Amino acid sequence: MLIDIFHDPVCPWCRIGKKHLFDALAQWPEKEVDIHWHPFILDNTVPADGYEFRSFMLNRKGLKAEELQYLFDSTQYAGEAAGVKLDFEKIRLAVNTKLSHRLIALAPAKVKNDVVEAIYKAYFEDGLNIGDIDVLVAIGRYYQMDSRELRLQLSDDAAVKAFVAESIFARPHGINSVPFFIINNKVKINGSHSVEMFLQAFNRAALIDISAKIW
Repeated sequence: MLIDIFHDPVCPWCRIGKKHLFDALAQWPEKEVDIHWHPFILDNTVPADGYEFRSFMLNRKGLKAEELQYLFDSTQYAGEAAGVKLDFEKIRLAVNTKLSHRLIALAPAKVKNDVVEAIYKAYFEDGLNIGDIDVLVAIGRYYQMDSRELRLQLSDDAAVKAFVAESIFARPHGINSVPFFIINNKVKINGSHSVEMFLQAFNRAALIDISAKIW
């Protein structure tokens, strides 16, 4: 089964959706799953040093402080229900995620999903700037990636710009929000949804494949 995932590591619903997806995969009898991670940069105008998080979110959402806190609380509750931690009190910066997407692309296939989770954890649990090369190199080093080579690769402007272009390319092709999942190039899921919804999507994709083989 092929699963394409469009996401951004600063999107809390992407982390929730990822958890629901992987919980569904744990219940799915077919164990050969090929997951492709695709960048969807929510705001590439954020500088490398980031913006103060709450001020940025207040301006972006057009909310009052108490409304923003309610949004954080309800999202955190949804995360707890899914089994993931979202600590908005720890987050100090709104960050640019293009380098984190580059790290995911560079990660070896056998640890790629783990690297994705480590990036989410670094932001939502540890409050780290996942747009900072030092933070990303530390994550890569933990997964046995060569620090010196990784630093050079993350500093390659042309390669990083390619991820920005891929993110922009997704929008005219019907992907306007994340998380967004495509299963076997056929079944699309827009949003975090439930484990049961993902299992139903797996079944639909399998039935489409069977029908295609019959005809």
